[in-house]
Amino acid sequence: MVIDTQGLTVRTDAEGAIAALDRFIDQSLYYGNQAESAILQALSLDPTCAIAQAYAAAYYLSQETAIAHRTAMAHLKIAQQYAPIATEREQWYISAIAAWARGDISEAINLHEAIALHYPQDLISVQQGQYHYFYRGDARRLLRIAEKVLPMNLDSPHLHYLYGMTAFGLEQCGEVDQAMKVGLQAIALNRADPWAQHAIAHVLEEQNRPAAGIAWMEKHSDTWEQCNSMLYTHNWWHVALYYLALGNVEKVLALYDQHIWGRANSFSSKDQVGAIATLIRLELQGVEVGQRWNAIAPYLHARLHEHRLPFQDLHYVYALARAGYTDWVNDLLHSWTSHAQRVTPESQSIWLQVVLPVAKGLIAHAQGNWTIAIAQLQPNLPKLQAVGGSRTQRKLFEQIYQHAVLQHESQWQAFKAG
Repeated sequence: MVIDTQGLTVRTDAEGAIAALDRFIDQSLYYGNQAESAILQALSLDPTCAIAQAYAAAYYLSQETAIAHRTAMAHLKIAQQYAPIATEREQWYISAIAAWARGDISEAINLHEAIALHYPQDLISVQQGQYHYFYRGDARRLLRIAEKVLPMNLDSPHLHYLYGMTAFGLEQCGEVDQAMKVGLQAIALNRADPWAQHAIAHVLEEQNRPAAGIAWMEKHSDTWEQCNSMLYTHNWWHVALYYLALGNVEKVLALYDQHIWGRANSFSSKDQVGAIATLIRLELQGVEVGQRWNAIAPYLHARLHEHRLPFQDLHYVYALARAGYTDWVNDLLHSWTSHAQRVTPESQSIWLQVVLPVAKGLIAHAQGNWTIAIAQLQPNLPKLQAVGGSRTQRKLFEQIYQHAVLQHESQWQAFKAG
């Protein structure tokens, strides 16, 4: 057994494996683009290392695609095979990833909370606990899991990562002044921490300070080349939102083409969601986006039956409807109903009572049917927190609803005047 960079015991005797694992831990906390190569290197040195196999499974699960899920399951199977000789913490972590893989997010969360209590140095586990809370819309617990381990990590070399996690949780809970303070503490320790930069971007968004947001993010954008595509495109997405708030449409379109869609369009579900959200916001402000909807739609065909996250599927259905792929839209709606029969009762409720009616409203809006859009969205918007996403991301659905109301009123006034 050896000790990893977090000060935790790892069951491996392979020379060099721990160095690769340490690099994976740092890359994961950084949202770095070398995480995959690091964990695969560790596995090449010790394929029997249970925690390394579980890390690989978690890495692929986080991509939230069907192909990546299959790869994750192969690693998870090996992790479970070697779990009996692993440490207690490693066994708990493997069980958490197994729960995630089968869709039992409540059990996964319980295990990440147990790890946080007994092994507070395990920031990889904290990060994944936050991930699950994020897609449940549970900002308070997202913050709490980071705060509870903070006192035990003040001497950690990864403290700035934990500050970034805490800052984001504070912002999501509406504590923007404290979020700014903690986010700046992270940056003082490591200027290149992209998640801390991102937390401050959210603060500036909430404070309605787009010019300050542009200055902040562009000042740090030189550090994003080392990020994975998700955070690279997402941080540029925040920059685009600032420019949109200032009415600089040409800049937003350029950022979309260069850094949001143009950067990573083929396989990343979260990158595709960011691109879709950008186009919706542009059109809500009356901007002509040209053929960009048609460019996105073919990449979404592989998503029709994945249903990895409700938040993602709501974006997919709007994009397909807006691009005129009616058959694919109908396939997605039918697939949701079938999928709901195979998930936990809690998840079933979200898919059938939140996602399905909201999706019908989004489709109606994309097709210009304002009456149906209003009828479907108005009673269901308060439920949307259950599908997760940040406060900034969820504002989009409210903006779509308000746009439908304005368009409906305009049509009514024109009808009366005619």
